[in-house]
Amino acid sequence: MKVLTLDDFDLKGKTVFLRVDMNCPIDPETMEISGTKRIEEAIETIKSLEDAKLVVASHQGRVGNKDYTGMDKHAKVLEKFIGKKIKYVEDTIGIAAQNEIKNLKSGEILLLDNLRLCAEENYEFAPPEAANTIMVRRLSKLFDLCVLDSFPSAHRSHPSIVGFPHVLPACAGRIVEREVRNLDEIMTVAKAPHVIVLGGSKVSDRLEAIKLLIQNGRADHVLLTGLIGNVFMRAQGRIRYPLGISREDEVVTKAHALIGEYPDVFSTPVDIAIDKDGDRVEMDVRELESGDKIYDLGPKTVDHYSKLIAGAGTVFISGPAGFFEKENFSYGTKGLLTSVANSMATTIVSGGHLTSALKKYGLAEQIDHISTAGGALVLYLTGEKLPMIKALENAAIKYRTK
Repeated sequence: MKVLTLDDFDLKGKTVFLRVDMNCPIDPETMEISGTKRIEEAIETIKSLEDAKLVVASHQGRVGNKDYTGMDKHAKVLEKFIGKKIKYVEDTIGIAAQNEIKNLKSGEILLLDNLRLCAEENYEFAPPEAANTIMVRRLSKLFDLCVLDSFPSAHRSHPSIVGFPHVLPACAGRIVEREVRNLDEIMTVAKAPHVIVLGGSKVSDRLEAIKLLIQNGRADHVLLTGLIGNVFMRAQGRIRYPLGISREDEVVTKAHALIGEYPDVFSTPVDIAIDKDGDRVEMDVRELESGDKIYDLGPKTVDHYSKLIAGAGTVFISGPAGFFEKENFSYGTKGLLTSVANSMATTIVSGGHLTSALKKYGLAEQIDHISTAGGALVLYLTGEKLPMIKALENAAIKYRTK
C-alpha cells in the first residue's frame, strides 16, 4: 500500500481527527436512526485509537433532505456499541467545538455535530483550497494526526477529506486500509467478461461512472434494475410517462446518449412487479400505465440476468433491484444475489442495502469482497484515483520520512 496506516504512528496521548462515514438511514416520520451499520463499521478504528484524544467527525444526509439532521442520536448509538462514554458537542468548528477538543484527555472520545452544518463541507475543492477553508484552518491546529476512514465518501473532495491531510500527517483507518488492499488484490485477478449489475435510487452519479467503466474495459454487460433501470427504460421509450424524479429530462437524455453510444452493453427489464393495493402484480414492461410504481423485477428478467451473471469472469453488483425490505418485492434482489453468490466469477458487492440483504439470505460467505461503499466503489473500479486515496498517498510521501 502506498498510504500510511495506524500502525505507522505512536498514537498515545495524540489528538486525532477521525473522519468516518456514519451517514445512516433516518426514518422520515420519527427522525430516528433506522439502520446502524455505518456506525458499527466505525468501531474497529475507534477502538484502535483508544489511547488517543479522539475527535470523531461525520456528515449526515444532504442539506434540504429529510435525513439531514444532527448527530446527537448517533452519539447515543455509538456509546451503546462501544461501551464507554461518548462526549457530544452541538457544534462543528465554533468555540464550543474547539474548547471541547482542547479539553480532551487521553482515552476520551468526542463526536462533533454534522459536518455539513458547516457550509464549506457541502462543496468540493482541490486540496490546497480545501486546506484554506475556515474549517481546516480553525481545527487543524488542534490536531496531531488526521485519520481517514470514510471509504463511502472517498470520491468526494470535501474539506474534511482532502483538506486536513494537506496540512497534517494523515493515514488510513482500518476500513479504508482493508478496502484498498482487498480491491487492489481483486482487480489484479479480475477477468472478462465483466458484468455490472446496477440498481438502487442514485442515478446522476452513476451515469458518468457507467461510461468510465465501459471505456476502461470494466463493463462488458450492464444489467439495470431499480430507479436507474426505470430511467433507461424511459430513454428507450418503453416507459411512456414521467417518473417524477429530480432532473429527469437531463438524466434521461444522458441515458439515451449512452444507449446510442454502446447499444450492445445495456440490458433493461422485460417484466416487472408493481404494487396494487399491497399485492404484487407482475406484468410485461409494455403493459405499464401512468401512475404504476415499479417495486421489483419479474421472473423473466431475473432469469435473463442470471444467465449473463453465470457466464461472467467478474461480477460487480450495487443497489437493490426493488423494495426487498417488503417480502413480496424481494424476489429480484434475492434472485440476483443468489446468482452472484453461486457464480464462478470474482464477485464484488457494494455495501449498504445489499450487505443487509446478503446477511438476510445467508449468502455473505460466498462473496469475494463486500464493500462499505457505493458511488466511491463504482468510481474506484473505473480505475479513477479517488480524492481520499490521492490525499492519503500525498500525505504518505510528505510524512513517511518524518
